[in-house]
Amino acid sequence: MMGETERRKYKIKDAEEVAEIFEALSTHLPNMIRSILDSLFSPQAAADMGKAVAEFYRNLKEGGIPEEEALKMTKSYLSTLTRWGEFMKGAKIGSVIHERAENKEE
Repeated sequence: MMGETERRKYKIKDAEEVAEIFEALSTHLPNMIRSILDSLFSPQAAADMGKAVAEFYRNLKEGGIPEEEALKMTKSYLSTLTRWGEFMKGAKIGSVIHERAENKEE
């Protein structure tokens, strides 16, 4: 059976390990998220999204979907593609992460 002293040592060790994990996360996670956001909101990402939407619409038309229905479906598709961006802006996640990452770099 483990004594009180040994239990305290394990609790301290566990707390130190958790602190190390959080330190690693606070160091690496903002940069990872910033990279993801940059890839989603870069000029290249916007160009790729435009191409994807145009390709989607063209495929619908070539597949025989009537113009009005193809336009509705394309708008819905674009909405799906942009929903994450709207969520991030609304939640201000992107700006907070960018700000923290920039502050760390300074």
